[in-house]
Amino acid sequence: MTISGAAPLDRERNDRDAHDGAPAGTDDPYLELFEDAPCGYLETTPDGIITRVNRTFERWTGHHREALLGSPFVELLTSPGQLFYETRYAMVLSLAGEVREVSLAVRCADERELPILVNAVMVTDADGAPRAIRTAVFDATERQDYERQLLLARRDAEASEARVRVLQDASSAFGLATTAQELAAALLASAGSALRASSAAVLLADGSGPLELVEGDDITMALLPEGLEALAEQAIASGEIITLSSLAQAAAIMPGLDDALHRHRLAAVSIIPLRTDERAAGVVISLFGRDRSFDAESREIQAALARQAGQVLRRVRLQEELAHRALHDQLTGLANRKLLEEQLEAAISAATRSRRPLSVVFVDLDGFKAINDSLGHRVGDDVLVEVAARLRSVARAGDSVARYGGDEFVVVCEDAAAEASATIAERFREAVGRPLDSVPPRYDVAASIGVAVWEPGERAEPTPDFLLRTADEAMYASKDAGRDRVTIVMAGETDSTDLAHDPRAEASWEH
Repeated sequence: MTISGAAPLDRERNDRDAHDGAPAGTDDPYLELFEDAPCGYLETTPDGIITRVNRTFERWTGHHREALLGSPFVELLTSPGQLFYETRYAMVLSLAGEVREVSLAVRCADERELPILVNAVMVTDADGAPRAIRTAVFDATERQDYERQLLLARRDAEASEARVRVLQDASSAFGLATTAQELAAALLASAGSALRASSAAVLLADGSGPLELVEGDDITMALLPEGLEALAEQAIASGEIITLSSLAQAAAIMPGLDDALHRHRLAAVSIIPLRTDERAAGVVISLFGRDRSFDAESREIQAALARQAGQVLRRVRLQEELAHRALHDQLTGLANRKLLEEQLEAAISAATRSRRPLSVVFVDLDGFKAINDSLGHRVGDDVLVEVAARLRSVARAGDSVARYGGDEFVVVCEDAAAEASATIAERFREAVGRPLDSVPPRYDVAASIGVAVWEPGERAEPTPDFLLRTADEAMYASKDAGRDRVTIVMAGETDSTDLAHDPRAEASWEH
């Protein structure tokens, strides 16, 4: 570097400062103290022209004294330092008479930048006029490195605090979830906060069926058949996080997915498997609008969220299973009596509001006792499971099929008047009467069926118990009439106490 702008030095000042050029071996202790001080030292004119400089500053910067003397101090500084010097440093020095611990950077002879801290004072003559500026320069390299390390440590601490806060917030949100849907919503919120994804979704599997979208948006739905679902399956199979950092990587791993991502203005993908036990039970898919570098820190927080969510999902599914068992028959999987009563009560209220008819079909198996007694309870259980499956298969969509107890089944059929309920009941009778796969051909099962039909009118709505009793009595009427038949009763046309004995309230179809 060449220092320009040198000015002739005043002869008197040169005489006064003759020791500046003295050799290192001088006997003057003050000169030695000046030359080899543990800081750089220089003196300038009030307008910034260097007039004195010590060996320490020469050694630090690599500039020779001859090049420094007569040169503007500002030309030693880097561009940002020159700007600060001209807009702030010189102004403060002129007004306040000093500056302290100003951070600048000097351009060295070998083009290095030397970070420095500067203390400067304005020296005046007897009349108070500025005479010189004396400047102490301290090497701030180690301090700058230390401050940089402190800054990095602070950023790491802030990032760690942010991660901990995300995980704490996620833990609180997950803990409130009582269903897989609520957990998925909380998981998306946490993943969005932690990863800053443009779009996200949660897909879950029950262990036997395909992945199902539990929470997400239309973009994710559109991308699933484009290769995203295949990657999700891979993540579940491997149990490892799958990431695509760019469209180029997407094209290499899953050709065609890159075009689909580009159409939706997306560039990167992250797929996190969720584990509830030894096998992953679902995934969290995060989509990003730009290329994304998934470093170890990013993967760590994704894995932590997945672990927390997996534990909660296991708890939620256990609770759902317990709730399902409490309301469903363990043998057939149909609704049990408790759930039947709840469904029937809701159906009665809906019929009252809509003024549409409601039918309750009571099915009792004929010939089941002989199978149970002769072939054993295990075969009897197989028969019940097979019959339950047949009833469920021929029931209308929306009909509630329940096991009432033993070999008795009940079906709640909304919006079904007498004629429609007769057709429905006939389907049940025919389905039960077909040869069974679970017993030898010499054993057969038939169905005695009773139907209670209620049409909302001026009378108060019936109770679930009333309709069940009415259908049960109609079923016994079918048994008394020879079995394997359907009896339909118009419930509500008479009091429940007289219903079974009123011949006007009964109609019988025999086969």
